[in-house]
Amino acid sequence: MNILSIGNSFSQDAQRYLHQIAKADCEDIHCFNLYIGGCPLSFHHSNIHSEERNYTLEMNGSSTGFNVSLTEALLNRDWDVITLQQVSTQSPNYKAYQPYLDGLVEYIRQLVPKAKLAVHQTWAYEQGSVRLHEELGYGDYKQMLFDIIKAYQTAAEHIGADYIIPSGEVFGAMLENGIEKIHRDTFHASLGLGRYALGLIWYKILTGNDVLENTFCDFDEEVSAEQIAIAKKCVNEVANRYGA
Repeated sequence: MNILSIGNSFSQDAQRYLHQIAKADCEDIHCFNLYIGGCPLSFHHSNIHSEERNYTLEMNGSSTGFNVSLTEALLNRDWDVITLQQVSTQSPNYKAYQPYLDGLVEYIRQLVPKAKLAVHQTWAYEQGSVRLHEELGYGDYKQMLFDIIKAYQTAAEHIGADYIIPSGEVFGAMLENGIEKIHRDTFHASLGLGRYALGLIWYKILTGNDVLENTFCDFDEEVSAEQIAIAKKCVNEVANRYGA
């Protein structure tokens, strides 16, 4: 399976361990991320009309050192899945997705008509963070997560997406199940457990494979056996809501 993410640092977080998680199950998944830090759908959309190589190309969780244009990336290979997401600051507000989401989807379907489309649901900021309370004006992370879920559901229905990857819901479930720290800087995923949980839910949603017996455990920072078990439990529970 070849996956291309038109994203930013949040898809970078999600892809860090995805290839390795699949490899532990003898599954051949190659994931590529088009990285521009903090990139919103509006700027991705503007890149349709640009030949500039604005994206750093990442493969299987690491940088390739190459820069590419959006068109070059879309035409690079036969993609099985292409993921789209809004920048996290605008994710709760569906009005900020349009008309850029529609334009991107139209362009993708022209160039890569056989690829399935997935919307990558981002996650809420950490409770107590400046971004959550002062920048976005939320009193509680659950309020932000509620709006994110609603916005991505609307987006998925509008474009006829094949998948919703419910990363935000997994983070919420983990916090409800006793995980105290899931972010590294109050908004990005932690380098170990956070990124691992994201990789698991992407793997589960896109393949339908069971994650409970997956043996991958080579993290960039320590993750305990108890935390691994909680992540797997939460991923299964959330994925079940989406029929995976």
